[in-house]
Amino acid sequence: MGEEEQSKEAADQPTVAGESRLRQAIQSISSLISLTYSIKIFAGKWKTITAKLEELNSGLAAVDGDEAPVLSGVLGPTMATVDECHDLARRCVDLSYSGKLLMQSDLDKLAAKLNLHAGKLSEIYNAGALSHRFAIVVSRPGIGACRDDMRFYVRDLMTRIKVGDSEMKLQGLKNMFDSIVEEDKYVKVVVEQSEVVGLLIVFLDSNEVEIQDWSAKIVSLVSGFGFCKGVLIGAGVIAPLIRVLESGSEIGKEEAARSLMRLTENGDNGWSISAHGGVTALLKLCESGESSSRLVGSACGVLRNLVGVEEIKRFMVDEGAVGTFIGLVRSKEEGLQINAIEFLQNVACGDEGVRNMVIKEGGIRALLRVTEPRSDCSCKVREIALRAIENLCFCCNSSVGVLVKYGFVDQLMYFLRNGEVSSQELALKVAIRLCDASEEAKKAMGDANFMTELVKFLDSKSYEVREMAAEALSSMVLNPKNRKRFVQDDRNIGLLLQRFDPDQLGNAGNKKFLFSILMSLTSCNSGRRKIAHSGYLKNIEKLAEAEVSDAKRLVKKLSTNRFRSMLSGMWHS
Repeated sequence: MGEEEQSKEAADQPTVAGESRLRQAIQSISSLISLTYSIKIFAGKWKTITAKLEELNSGLAAVDGDEAPVLSGVLGPTMATVDECHDLARRCVDLSYSGKLLMQSDLDKLAAKLNLHAGKLSEIYNAGALSHRFAIVVSRPGIGACRDDMRFYVRDLMTRIKVGDSEMKLQGLKNMFDSIVEEDKYVKVVVEQSEVVGLLIVFLDSNEVEIQDWSAKIVSLVSGFGFCKGVLIGAGVIAPLIRVLESGSEIGKEEAARSLMRLTENGDNGWSISAHGGVTALLKLCESGESSSRLVGSACGVLRNLVGVEEIKRFMVDEGAVGTFIGLVRSKEEGLQINAIEFLQNVACGDEGVRNMVIKEGGIRALLRVTEPRSDCSCKVREIALRAIENLCFCCNSSVGVLVKYGFVDQLMYFLRNGEVSSQELALKVAIRLCDASEEAKKAMGDANFMTELVKFLDSKSYEVREMAAEALSSMVLNPKNRKRFVQDDRNIGLLLQRFDPDQLGNAGNKKFLFSILMSLTSCNSGRRKIAHSGYLKNIEKLAEAEVSDAKRLVKKLSTNRFRSMLSGMWHS
């Protein structure tokens, strides 16, 4: 063998030996981890020890074999502790320890030693002595894997994210995101480990845009699960999310806003967001006109969730939020429109001053443009706008007058005639409230031929639809002009009286309103006459004979009026 070859072999020997020791250490720790899963006693202490073992294992597994000699000062003490851990684990499995207090003390000492070894390994990584060329070694468990395998994988990712360079951190975050997307069981595994949650929150303040963005993506995913919200809030996620909102990338801002929207769904955490300047940041996003519709839509959603806090609502109103959101109602993005409309409803709910502000600043016009039949808005947006109009305008005569002036009655008629089933039912509900809102609206609905449409719905297969149609009609015919218009069409009386078949009325579900309509019609001479001469009057008489009180009152009224007519004829003869 030549001198040069001998020199090379001598140089390689430490590397080979180091690589062999590294491999042995990894195998020994992996075997130990498996053993700890079978231990049933001192569960809390062994859970801590197992987590440290997994952290060590992940850190060692990430080392390139050529770099193993760098760990020479760490492997020896680590393996001595691992051997000690094997001994304690075996005694706990076999229940062969001498005393509980002594064993607990030994386990505490063991956990402290493992923590020290993990800290030294982390220092070596942070010093840049290792290149991390083998960034991710542990493969993700397959779908349906056991919780222990998933936990091991997440802890491996956590270690690489914690001690790795930027590339390793980024790859680890991406793998964690993919795991959660593929199987949401990983969410519980992630949040049950406070160190993982803590790292994600720290990375929200990272100066590296991609690391910040991927951390924001994971937090956004996790915040969608109810049991995770308290964990995130408790770990201090609000302030970093708001900082991302203020100065992050567009992607980071979108994810941060989405997280905040989910964290405030039940109106909670409003004060925390306000205390960190979040309300101002969110309003600026909605006003800027430069952000993506997804970002503005989520920002709207957060603000909508916060209006339940009176002081925050007042602040938003003072900052011009009403005008901003009226402008957003005119957007062409469905999600943005929905959030803006719902914000206006919430901010004006129970507050006459804000409701008047919404109307004064053009809120009614903006909502009517959405419900306009020729608009290209989706049915969902139209229905939400219709509810908003009902909630904002029907409690004030002047507002109802504005609606009538701007053609709302014709729009409502369009929903009745051409809408989907859900739209028709909503239109019927709105029609009932509109009738009760003012006489002006009632007259306008009569002029628009609403009653003819309502009579058609009396024959609907849906119990609720029949009930609503009868209720709206009973309100409309209280108006003298509408009564007269209704009885002019002979078919209306006939269709109405058909509903009084004694064999079917019990299933009608709307007999109270049907009787109310007929009683109103008897106040009109032509109405009384047509009812009295109808071939279906016998249905009413049969019901009266069956002691139906409403039918008895109706027959009595018709009979009294006939008697008066007879007296009047005798007097004038």
